[in-house]
Amino acid sequence: MDFLKNFDSDLQKALIVQLRNLWTHTSTAIEGNTLTLGETAFVLEEGLTISGKPLKDHEEVVGHARAIDLIYDLVKSSDVFREEQLFSLHRAVQVQQVIDVYKPVGKWKKEPNSTVSVIDGRQVVFEYATPGDVPGLMKKWFVLYNEIMGSLKPGNSRQALDAYVKLHVSFVRIHPFFDGNGRLARLVANIPVLRAGFPPVIIPKEERKDYIDALSEYHFAAGRIKKDGDLLPGHDSLKPFASFCEKAWETSLSIVTEIRKIQEKRNNSLT
Repeated sequence: MDFLKNFDSDLQKALIVQLRNLWTHTSTAIEGNTLTLGETAFVLEEGLTISGKPLKDHEEVVGHARAIDLIYDLVKSSDVFREEQLFSLHRAVQVQQVIDVYKPVGKWKKEPNSTVSVIDGRQVVFEYATPGDVPGLMKKWFVLYNEIMGSLKPGNSRQALDAYVKLHVSFVRIHPFFDGNGRLARLVANIPVLRAGFPPVIIPKEERKDYIDALSEYHFAAGRIKKDGDLLPGHDSLKPFASFCEKAWETSLSIVTEIRKIQEKRNNSLT
């Protein structure tokens, strides 16, 4: 987490808090959470609720913030990222405990899932991996993850962004859980970004449609993922999503820049 280096401890804390609040707010808002950024920050910092807002929304932001802590632990750890750690992340973000054997929390999905997208003005149903194919596909995903982490070079922003895009898209194509897949994709895909020394890629909630459109464009071009298929077919079709993510990344990078300016002013005042 080199982006935290060379800052005073209070500025490190301020940076971590800002990123946590924004990351949590945007990722949960994309999925329908109604808390504003200010309300999200208040809930996380004060531990209090917002009058008139659903309890579920409060639980979601607390759960996502807890998941971010787990992600930071993974970044700092030399341990291999394993299935059980992913299940722990799912339990953190999936705060609604549905008492349903077909909607397990912290386990692979039991039922098929799909989404409706609009491609070239036409509505299409995009089906994710079948439940029976998920265990094998996720083994492939972990292999991809470990290959990416094994070749990661600190300070290489292009490589970090490429890693984010590949892990994000392949995870969403599989959709291994009954719910929470988007939030998890935006979390786990940031592990190599953080390990490479950069702040996380944070998808703006205001650009939710562009985000979904870019993902849908690739999914439609690649087709439904199959047990024996490639996780990332048609690399050229990834370019629109990669361009979107690169632009989205500017937000968190600018937060680091602002903290750096404060630090520089402090340093100059001492000389």
